[in-house]
Amino acid sequence: MPTILHPDEVVEKLPPRRPDEADIGGGRLPPIEPKHTGGGGDGDNWSNNPVGRRGPREKLQTYRFAVFSFLAGDLIFFMTLVSAFFVTKHAAHIDAYNHYVRTWIPIGIPSILWLNTAVLILSSVTIELARRSVFREIDVMEEWLGLGSPTRRKALPWLIATTLLGAAFVWGQILAWRQLVAQHVVYSANPSSRFFYLITGVHGIHLILGIVMLITAIVGLRSLKSIQSRQIMVDSTSWYWHAMGVLWIFLFALLLWGQ
Repeated sequence: MPTILHPDEVVEKLPPRRPDEADIGGGRLPPIEPKHTGGGGDGDNWSNNPVGRRGPREKLQTYRFAVFSFLAGDLIFFMTLVSAFFVTKHAAHIDAYNHYVRTWIPIGIPSILWLNTAVLILSSVTIELARRSVFREIDVMEEWLGLGSPTRRKALPWLIATTLLGAAFVWGQILAWRQLVAQHVVYSANPSSRFFYLITGVHGIHLILGIVMLITAIVGLRSLKSIQSRQIMVDSTSWYWHAMGVLWIFLFALLLWGQ
């Protein structure tokens, strides 16, 4: 029957290893402080640099954190608005005749909002294509080597398309308001209509801010020489735009089925 050794006993039976002895198999650990032989990128690890000097990725993550922090605060605002929506919906009072009265009257959602939603989803696809274009490694390498500006050339059409789709969404929201006004459903008609105008209006303002960011990114894509700066502008804009798209889908579902 073979002898079974405890791991500690195996370690004791192994001959001692010299500090400069390399790992050549047999399960031995590599030296604690391996020799630096030069080449191979020694000293090029950004993570070993002090905070604030860890290269392009750290700067990109800093901007992403700023965008996500802003969106987190924005999310709290919209959740407060949604909470007020449901509280108002279920609010009621007793009138002089001892009747239980509810002032909430659901309104019909304009059908154009379905088209608007599809347009915004499509715009999220186009801006993601723009974002990926500025990070495609082979194009970044060509631009770094001075072989042209492929990232600028490929991302620009997608950014322009996203801007046009965003403008179409905002115009569609205005048309939806006009349809409601034509049906005499104005802001002061009842609590339901007030929340419809408030929710779509606030989201529309946020989307207009996103369009301004898109235009800024287009200008930056054409004028900025630093590829890192262009990547940060497009990346930050795309995450903001994606958030507005997801938020609208939630708000649209709320207006459609939450009344």
